[in-house]
Amino acid sequence: MAAEHQNADPDTATVCDRDSLANDSFQDSFQTRVFKIIVIGDSNVGKTCLTYRFCEAKFLKNPEATIGVDFREKTLELGGENIKLQIWDTAGQERFRKSMVEHYYRSVHAVIFVYDVSNLASFENLPEWIEECRRHSVPLNVPHILVGNKCDLGRGEVPTSLAQRLADSYNFPLFETSAKDPAEKEHVDAIFLTLAHKLKNHKPLRLKQPSGSTATPLTSEQEEKKLCFC
Repeated sequence: MAAEHQNADPDTATVCDRDSLANDSFQDSFQTRVFKIIVIGDSNVGKTCLTYRFCEAKFLKNPEATIGVDFREKTLELGGENIKLQIWDTAGQERFRKSMVEHYYRSVHAVIFVYDVSNLASFENLPEWIEECRRHSVPLNVPHILVGNKCDLGRGEVPTSLAQRLADSYNFPLFETSAKDPAEKEHVDAIFLTLAHKLKNHKPLRLKQPSGSTATPLTSEQEEKKLCFC
């Protein structure tokens, strides 16, 4: 769904407000840790519907094309600790992404790559999306997950065996699901919970600060030293 559209979901933020939303989130509760997850893939693979299913527990009918970045967040309680996931869904079309791409990849804690199981081209383009992450210095040791969406359409053009080979080549976990099928809600939740549990057990790149202070991102060198998701 479009981040800049007038009829955008009230839970989403406009492009110009994303920094203020991210900063405001650090003021919620000192005990809450905040993690930024980016969702990447071609247009029309269901990235927005996937994040909406997780955050709103329902399917988003007739979503508009994302322009720039669509932003959602959800707070989870894991082991007595509050974990806030900030989920950034970028436009799949290059013409909508150019102005936001550097900001989008900044201070990322986890990456979800999405393809459409009924569209072979969206799967074949995954290596390009993975390479884009690396070009923008997303640390290799942050968690990456591969998700095949739209399983409600059948196995389509991308068999599980083919997807598993690609996932294994990058050492990524593979999930196959459907954002549309209500029966798959727990499976969609499992994708994000997998990341949340993994992130919870490691220090975030950006740490929660007391009220009145600011959060300082770690440098790239510090990220490499602090983070290890082995």
